[in-house]
Amino acid sequence: MGSYTPGPPSYEPESAHWERSHAPEILPPGTGYIPPQQPPVRRRRPGWAQTPATYLLVGINCAVFVAMVLHGVSAGAPTTDQLMHWGADNAGAVLLGGEWWRIVTAMFVHVGIVHLGLNMWCLWNLSLLAEPLMGSAGVLAVYLLTGAAGNLLSTLVNWIYYHNAAGGPVFPVGAGASGAVFGIAGALIVLLKSHRLPVPPMELKRLRKSVIYFAALNLVFGFSISIGTYVISSGILIDNMAHVGGFTCGLLFAAPMVPRLGSSPQQFTRRLRIAVGLVVGLLVLFGFYLAQLPR
Repeated sequence: MGSYTPGPPSYEPESAHWERSHAPEILPPGTGYIPPQQPPVRRRRPGWAQTPATYLLVGINCAVFVAMVLHGVSAGAPTTDQLMHWGADNAGAVLLGGEWWRIVTAMFVHVGIVHLGLNMWCLWNLSLLAEPLMGSAGVLAVYLLTGAAGNLLSTLVNWIYYHNAAGGPVFPVGAGASGAVFGIAGALIVLLKSHRLPVPPMELKRLRKSVIYFAALNLVFGFSISIGTYVISSGILIDNMAHVGGFTCGLLFAAPMVPRLGSSPQQFTRRLRIAVGLVVGLLVLFGFYLAQLPR
């Protein structure tokens, strides 16, 4: 998630298995030959050729973190200055310094190895589920656009909350892929509702319920940690606004779409372009609004 800094298996001897599977069977008269049953074929998980966007996004995030560590950044507790150097988000830097590129770069920067591991685990599982539904281009688009939406909302809320603070504004530093992860979850909740998918309804319902539980539990968890931090004036602050912004944008992104499975390529491509255009337009307007905020 985005954050701010401050019964045992049974054993059968191999020889016994060989005798049973290779010894001739004595069948009652009049019966035919019964071939031995083959073990069920295990489905392989999608690989690079089927889900390249998932591998690419996880790879970029991990590569950025490795580069940070190789350049002297602490793998467990990077400083605020180190995170800012590598592109973390900060309301003051964006709105006062004009460093709008941080809205994008912040979603590839992480506050330590634990933060990276948790986010990549969630991204891996959700994106492997999402890519067959929205294609590789769709996964890349939803990651970048919903991650940007989360960071823009976080920037707005931090500006309002900290700008008039006593002693001058000290804006927190935000980083992490969780806004984009929540965006993918939001898009999945919409797409898994489609009746076009060639998947049994009960399986679709189970998958969709799992994604809803993931989003709800993590939102509650994040807000609970932040409230506790404010109460005791110590601990970590979770960037809940990035989560809310990313999740809401994911719902919006998927609303005009149809899943790639069960739809014609032309219809899917057209709906994906509509979704991207709609969200890009709204984000540009949101960014323009932020740029006009009184300094």
